[in-house]
Amino acid sequence: MTSRKLRGNLLFRIIIAIILGILCSLFFPDWLGRGFVTFNGLFSNFLGLFIPVLIFALITPSIAGIGQGAGKWLGITTGIAYASTIISGLIAFGVATVTYDRLLGDSRPDTLGDIDEGALTAYFDIEMPAPFDIMTALILAFCIGLAMTGVKSEVIYAGVRELEGVVMKVIKVFVIPLLPVFVFGTFLGMGMNGTLLDVIGSLVKVLLLAVVMTVLLVIGQYLVAGAVTKTNPFRALWNMMPAYATALGTSSSAATIPVTLECTKKNGVTENVAGFAVPLCATIHLAGSMMKITLFALALIHKFDMDISTGKIIGFLFLLGIMMIAAPGVPGGAIMAAVGVLSDQLGFTQDQIAVMIAAYIAIDSFGTAANVTGDGAIVLIVNKLSGGSLGSGSGVDSREAEINETVAGEITRARN
Repeated sequence: MTSRKLRGNLLFRIIIAIILGILCSLFFPDWLGRGFVTFNGLFSNFLGLFIPVLIFALITPSIAGIGQGAGKWLGITTGIAYASTIISGLIAFGVATVTYDRLLGDSRPDTLGDIDEGALTAYFDIEMPAPFDIMTALILAFCIGLAMTGVKSEVIYAGVRELEGVVMKVIKVFVIPLLPVFVFGTFLGMGMNGTLLDVIGSLVKVLLLAVVMTVLLVIGQYLVAGAVTKTNPFRALWNMMPAYATALGTSSSAATIPVTLECTKKNGVTENVAGFAVPLCATIHLAGSMMKITLFALALIHKFDMDISTGKIIGFLFLLGIMMIAAPGVPGGAIMAAVGVLSDQLGFTQDQIAVMIAAYIAIDSFGTAANVTGDGAIVLIVNKLSGGSLGSGSGVDSREAEINETVAGEITRARN
């Protein structure tokens, strides 16, 4: 990787931001630290305004696109991807429940929110009320997206696709570039207020756990796929290793699509099924990302002794699964899509969200690799259920299969 590409790499910039934040906390004067706390407050307020719009803009065309595809295999593939994502979250919840008391210990700092109440306070604050709250955005997206599937709404569909493109532009040119500054300010504040070492110690343990769990998740997916398709799961998984390695190096599901296509064909998937299901799954199947976000969120809940019921966490997982389907295909896109439910459902503060973003991006490539490799398992199942054809042989005419593939391609292109 050239020095120019390295400087443009989000993971590299986040790591530098964390290191600089820790080092600068040792000697920065309070007046300078307060400047970064002010920036973090403003950026957090902007996210509060922007995230409901993001949710509406991403979910509405996704639901409408599935409906306009009008094909059962589009719905079946989406359903399998969503189920895989939810199961991943539930597994993470179970692992966290069993292991976190021993792994993270019983020591509890008060909260990360104390950063705002200690030595570092913002110089000023600007309120940025959201046009609607998170749940309103989610319900509106479902209602309008589903209604668009029942009427001829090409103009509105084109409009929401353009809105999606506008929102993606804001994410790419404004939100993502400012994330390292946001992370720097958070770690600077933690260092200057004495909560840094405890948080970092817990974070490292959870990062290692998340890497191991994403690998085990992929193995489990292929055991299920092998049982359904009557194939050797380990041979199928071995055939997917080029896709895993490519995703590990690029941190991009979309960039890995050509390699994923070839790997699935080695597993006996027909070209018809692979050409449809691989691009679609690259966009909507984020089980690895779900695993990471859930483990990190539950670690913060445990570490800061947040009073959140099991029912609330289960509801959070189901909403997070929807966010993963709608997540934009840019580095850090999944965690940005999750910010809304983290704050709305779990009550995370801006500093807790910044820690989540830093932790997520730190091992982003492992989550992406798990997402991409898991796509191969889903494609195997779809290939088995469809009899290897999305055409007339499986009860779906060729025109419908063509529409399905076009919609899958549109979703991928719109997000990348």
